[in-house]
Amino acid sequence: MTTALITGSTAGIGAAFARRLAAEGHDLVLVARDAKRLREQATELHDRHGIEAEVLPADLSEDKGIETVADRLGDRRNPVDLLINNAGFGNKGRYLEVSMADELTMLKVHCEAVLRLTSAAAEAMRERGRGGVVNVASVAAFVPRGTYGASKAWVVQFTQGAARDLAGTGVRLMVLCPGFVRTEFHQRAGMGTDNIPGWMWLDADKLVAAALADLARGKSLSIPDPRYKALMGLVKVTPRGLLGGVTSRTGRKYGPQ
Repeated sequence: MTTALITGSTAGIGAAFARRLAAEGHDLVLVARDAKRLREQATELHDRHGIEAEVLPADLSEDKGIETVADRLGDRRNPVDLLINNAGFGNKGRYLEVSMADELTMLKVHCEAVLRLTSAAAEAMRERGRGGVVNVASVAAFVPRGTYGASKAWVVQFTQGAARDLAGTGVRLMVLCPGFVRTEFHQRAGMGTDNIPGWMWLDADKLVAAALADLARGKSLSIPDPRYKALMGLVKVTPRGLLGGVTSRTGRKYGPQ
């Protein structure tokens, strides 16, 4: 039986990963800020699937929280076989409308924490000759709009580069780039969603199933839906100047108001 560690496990995509992996018989290490919600989640998954679910409260916007999770990933006596770096958030507002403190917190969670946790996990996994890391980014990484997309673009480049460097070691790295997913993400950021067309929404459980299948196939990039794959295909062939104008108008229409 293998063990998976999931950050941001109590809601959204993280919770979907927890449900799926528990159903497949994996033990879990559940990471989030809310200890009460973590305990409730761990109890439910243990009772339903008979797996062991360890609770690890940690705030990944703080060094102490990152160090706590990194130490667990580096524990050779109780190895973690799969890391899901899912924790993240969005800020409501355009560039210069969001405080610098909030912008730096986003970089801490989306970039620094992902780097440090991936490194802690990959080092231990390389020693064993096996393991996997899924870093959750976004299709926003591929369009020139906002600091959220910029932070997720870093996750994409870092993960794919690290995957190439670790080729042949038995450690698989993949970046997951979903579109709009029905989770608590937008509500927590204070973003309205009534103006987002129904066809753009993805189901978290189906997304996770597709992502895990892509990981098993050895992919380093997963865009787990034909609709978004088609959209990203158009993005690749659209001139950057035109793309910037289109994404700016789209963001005003479908993004935070």
